[in-house]
This record gives sequence, C-alpha cells and structure tokens, in this order.
Amino acid sequence: MPGATRVRWVLVSATAVALVASGCSSSSSGSSSSNANATFTYQSGEPQNPLQPANANEVNGGRVIQNLFRGLVDYDPSNSQIRMQVAEKIDTSDSQTFTVTLKSGWTFHDGTPVKAKNFVDAWNWGANVKNNQINSDWFSDIQGYADVHPKSGNPATGQMSGLTVQDDTHFTIKLANKVSYFEYKLGYPAFSPLPDGFFNDPAGYGQKPIGNGPYQFVSWDHNSQIVTKAYPNYQGVDKPKNGGVVFKAYTTSEAAYADLQSNNLDVMDQVPPSALASYKTDLGSRAIDSPQGAIQSIGFTLYQPDWSGANLNKVRQALSMAIDRDTITKTVLQGSRKSATAFVAEGVAGYKSGTCTACKLDVAQAKTLLQEGGGVPGNSLKITYNADGGHKEWVDAVCNNIRQNLGVNCVGDPKPDFKTARAAITGHQIDGAFRTGWVQDYPLNANFLAQVYRTGASSNDTGYSSPQFDQLAKQADEAATVQDSETGYQQAEGVLAQDMPQIPLWYYRTNSGFSTKVQNVSFDSFGNPVWTAVQVKG
Repeated sequence: MPGATRVRWVLVSATAVALVASGCSSSSSGSSSSNANATFTYQSGEPQNPLQPANANEVNGGRVIQNLFRGLVDYDPSNSQIRMQVAEKIDTSDSQTFTVTLKSGWTFHDGTPVKAKNFVDAWNWGANVKNNQINSDWFSDIQGYADVHPKSGNPATGQMSGLTVQDDTHFTIKLANKVSYFEYKLGYPAFSPLPDGFFNDPAGYGQKPIGNGPYQFVSWDHNSQIVTKAYPNYQGVDKPKNGGVVFKAYTTSEAAYADLQSNNLDVMDQVPPSALASYKTDLGSRAIDSPQGAIQSIGFTLYQPDWSGANLNKVRQALSMAIDRDTITKTVLQGSRKSATAFVAEGVAGYKSGTCTACKLDVAQAKTLLQEGGGVPGNSLKITYNADGGHKEWVDAVCNNIRQNLGVNCVGDPKPDFKTARAAITGHQIDGAFRTGWVQDYPLNANFLAQVYRTGASSNDTGYSSPQFDQLAKQADEAATVQDSETGYQQAEGVLAQDMPQIPLWYYRTNSGFSTKVQNVSFDSFGNPVWTAVQVKG
C-alpha cells in the first residue's frame, strides 16, 4: 500500500526464515507500572477517504482501520507468522475453494454478533463498482467479481457467485482461478467484516465507523486527531494493554519530532531527515531502528501521451541511472535507507537483488539512453511530493543529480500534506512524476508487483499496462505452490526492468522513537507499532 497498511506471511521456506529474522525490533525505557486505561498518542495525518475498510490504501486511514477492525486472520508481529483471528480455521484442498469456520463470541462495537454474512456482505459491497471503493480490486480473485465490478456500465448483480453463506459461522470462497497464496491475502483490512447497520448508511459509518477490532471509534476531529478507545469485549488474541490510541495529525514531521522530545507525542511514525543524525543521541534507549518491508520510488504519469511509448522507457531508465542512490542514502538520509536494486523490498519472500538493472549509477549510459529515447518531454521534470512527510531534502538531491548528470531541469513540486498529494495522484492531476512508496500488505513479492503494476490494480497510480506483465502475473498466481509463485513473479519483475513505470530508490527502515510516558514499544516489519502491546506508565 502506498505507504499502506499495511500484513505478514507464514512460510517454512528459506525465504520465510530470512523474513522472520528481519521482522521486528523492540525498544523500551525500562520497566515501570502501567495504566491499562490510559491512551497514548501516535503521529498521523488526515486520511484520504472515509474510514471504510475497502476504501483505504494509504497509511493515515489504513492504520486507523487496522485497529478498528479484525478480519479472518492477521499476522504475529514477533515472527510474521499467520494467526487466526475471527476465523477458527480456513480449509482448502485445491487453492481455489476455501471453507471458512468462524469463532463464536466475536461482536462488533455496537454489540451485534460477527457472522459469516457480515464478511460476505462486506466483500460484495466493497467489490461493487457502484460503491467506488479504492480497494475493490482486492476482491478480483473471487468468482463473479466481474459481475459486480464490470469494466463499464452497471453491475449485473450485487453478489459475487463465489461467496456462499452456509450458516452463521461458515461460508465458502470460490476463486475464479487457483491462487496458491490467497489465504494470506485475507489479512488485508479490505477483507474485514461490516455490521448490518453499515449498509443502511455507508457514508455515516465512514465518518463514525463501527468495527470489531481491539479499539473502537470515539471521535474524528478532521485535520486534527482521531480518538479511539480499547474495546472491552474484544475477542482477539492481542488484547490491548492500554486504553486506546489517539492519532494526531501533523503537517510536518519536524513538528511531530519536537512534540515527541517534549513528551507531547508518545510514538512517532518516522523521524524527519533533519533528525536522522541525532535522534539516537536525543532519545537514547527510546530510539528505534528496525527493518521495514517498504520501498520508496518515483512514479510516472504513463496515462499522459508525453510519458507513454517505448522510447520513453529508455528515458525513464536514463533518469534512474542518473541518480546516485548510495550518496543520497549515506548523506541526506544519514544511512537510514539502503539503495534499491529491485522493485520489491529487501527481506520479502521472493525478493531478488539486482532485478532493476537501471538502478545502478551510470551517467555515461544514462546520457546515451536519454538521447535514444528522445529526451525528457520539454526537457523538464517535476516531482510531486507531500511536504508533511520529510521528503524535500531527498527530492532536491535527486533533482540535483538529474540536472547535473543529464542537463534536465528538475524541480520538486510540494503539496501541503499527504491527503492532498494522494488525491492529486489518484485523481490523475499530476504532470510528469511523483513520489510514491509501498509498505507491504503481506511480505511476498506478489504484493509489491501485482497490486502496483497489474493493469487496473487498486494501487496502479501510474496507469501502467503491460500484457506481458499481466500474463506472467496470472501464471504466478495460479502456480502450484507459494514458492512457485515467488519465482513466477520474479519473471514478471523482469518486464518492469525494461519498462520502468517507476524508479525504485531505496528500502526503508523504521527510524522512530517514543516518549518517556510509554514503554514496551516495538515495531513490526510493516513499520507499524505493535499497538496493543504499548503500555502507558502509571
């Protein structure tokens, strides 16, 4: 998810061992008594869309939703292994038909029981083209998706034929084709259940959501904060050790860091670039530096005629080869990032180093490719980014490389905040290039590739469309095993290396910290704190 919420995998392959080893890092500031009823604050921003599970593929909305809702499964933050939540078990013999058995006792925050129909109704609603949910593509594996989400016109029906309720605690999922790893996709928040009342007033519920997760909604003061509190009847395995989370909106990461240092903010998302050199000294044992399954990239507006066509592939390769990633990550980003060599984040199952052949600095070859491709349209490149995310410094550095190495005029185009930038990107109001990133929804290379580059995918913000990539992705989805899917997606990634719809820049780490008022703070490989484990000191 662009910055999305972000999910983990269970595999017993060698790649899984590497994933688990890189998973989670924790930090604390000593042991103290805690107040289980007290809330803590977290650095956030205004969500792009209403708080509906199928309508968030960015971090500000996604992080709230993942706390308000629980799906069939989620993933253990300590080792990235899948764990059952609302599901008692999920059975399949052919990777195409799945039988779901629900646990009893789960309720929504309004007290109504969570039943099989709440999942089926929610998924049908999220998939329906009339409801304009940004994550509708997540349901495209299910048989009958095209009937509720046609490419044009009205849906033929309101229900996908692949979903069948058997009784209150059982339902079946039939896919259009085999997907060896489908069970693991079910941890994505779009697959959450919705209470019966939602369907009477979806807009109202989007402003005052009622979920089934560890925290329940209290209030939303737009552009200021979203307040949640622990749900006392939560039935999940991860019961909160605190009284709730307050998601505070900040317009700059510098302001958030200043609040963290003065104990007016408890947990940060990421420290700003200006603090990377000093935050470990500033915070001491309260500083966090842990791996994260995420990548930073520059996307292009391939839906614009100026940026489409085979010759422009060479131009995008040239721009990529003009960027000195190693120097920028070591200086501007203070060693907090690692130069990308692939379109998939390091540590993810199926990651293959060196797939992006144009990710290595080569000014001479960049100049040749730029000439062969006919040059950058108008000899000018504008990179749009959100000013509240601490991106100015590295965008300026990238533009300096492009100007100096290729003679192309390059400037940053800051939008005031994340919501504004995302609205411009998804609304196709960008001219040329834009900052983008992807935080794993599940740590398999399929997530970094299918959800971002497949034609019509929910997070395909560039408008990229390649029949060759799509076919290889389809073959990978239908592979016999998860490991075969990994290999298949590596082949599809090779197509991206030629087309360069995005320029991979570097892999993230979680560089964060927490106040003196909280303890037992740790982050998972998705860059999220383990929310329910945070303790507020008594």
